[in-house]
Amino acid sequence: MPSTIDPAATALLIVSTALVLLMTPALAIFYGGMVRSTGVLNMLMMSFISIPLVTVVWLLVGYSLAFDADAGGGLIGGLDHLALRGLDPTTLHETSGGAVPELLFATFQLTFAVLTAALVSGAIADRAKFSGWMIFVPLWALAVYVPIAHWVWGPDGWLASFGALDYAGGLVVEIASGASALALALVLGPRVGFRVDAMRPHNLPFVLLGAGLLWFGWFGFNAGSALAADGIAAAVFLNTLVAGCLGMLGWLAVEQIRDGRPTTFGAASGVVAGLVAITPSCGSVSTLGAVVVGLAAGTVCSFAVSWKHRAGYDDSLDVVGVHFVGGVIGTVLIGLLADRVMTGGVEGLLYGGGAAQLGKQLVGVLAVAAYAFGVSYVLGIAIDKIVGFRVSKEDETAGIDYALHAETAYAEGVHGHSPRSTLS
Repeated sequence: MPSTIDPAATALLIVSTALVLLMTPALAIFYGGMVRSTGVLNMLMMSFISIPLVTVVWLLVGYSLAFDADAGGGLIGGLDHLALRGLDPTTLHETSGGAVPELLFATFQLTFAVLTAALVSGAIADRAKFSGWMIFVPLWALAVYVPIAHWVWGPDGWLASFGALDYAGGLVVEIASGASALALALVLGPRVGFRVDAMRPHNLPFVLLGAGLLWFGWFGFNAGSALAADGIAAAVFLNTLVAGCLGMLGWLAVEQIRDGRPTTFGAASGVVAGLVAITPSCGSVSTLGAVVVGLAAGTVCSFAVSWKHRAGYDDSLDVVGVHFVGGVIGTVLIGLLADRVMTGGVEGLLYGGGAAQLGKQLVGVLAVAAYAFGVSYVLGIAIDKIVGFRVSKEDETAGIDYALHAETAYAEGVHGHSPRSTLS
């Protein structure tokens, strides 16, 4: 264990931690603009409440189970740092370039867990009980996020030992949240009026503002994961910018060809799709690889968001179509595009490395998706049976902001009537 702190790495990680924490309020704004005007406050609250709920779980037991030495089988960590026992300002966490305070490393990882939980909420927008969500979040963080984080990033986690690569969270964040979102969408069922009513975003400026703030925070998400102020962090930063740009261009190209006009909603969605896909691969591909990853995500995800209408599941804000599909794209493309300069030796199939890494990436995708979906589905069913997870049709139709929170976002509805008048 190094005896001194690396000041540059520590400074980078402090800034990156703040940026990743900002991503949860940014997601709240992004999601809030996408829902109807009578559910925007509830949508904001579902993201914001994830911050304290996950923080409590993480500090008590989550960090220890995720990042302690393996307790057996590569499945879960130990309890050496239960309630952060043994950690103080002098305790150091070793990185590739030196050391950072372990309390800071634990806080950085906490912000990832918070955001991942909040991502799931988009699939059940406009119809979930807030009380059910408050029960689900801490249970999900402990039962789903923590084990997967240990598999991929923990000491001797089985996927890490197997050789699956995930630089900043394609498996841990994007695929885990997307598969969990699908499970909850199936448990709660579709919104009243799904496939009949338009259900358009009520505030597109909110959506664009949220996407911009997410993009800003994503530089901390990805570059901060280098845990060192070095050339790899710089390359990761550039890859994050490039993939976001190409994701937007890919999505808008599809809209122009398919629909005859590009949209602001498509621009915001394309940026997020590109950022999602580069998350696992930002530290494994070259800048040219980031172009391919971003473009693939923008084009494929623009089609994937319509799958719910064919399949019949109601993923309200397209968590599956963007985060799950984008996460799969970015994770699998590592097997094709991994650059040995970035990875320290691993090469993808298109760089002459053979198909072995591609197989490892596919195993990671299938294992994480199956586990996250299965556990989330069981949790959702249990909560629904015990306390109820869905609001009544009357409250959903009238608007869940006033029904659940006794508040409305707007003094007058967007069409000029008072939201409260619908409840009289």
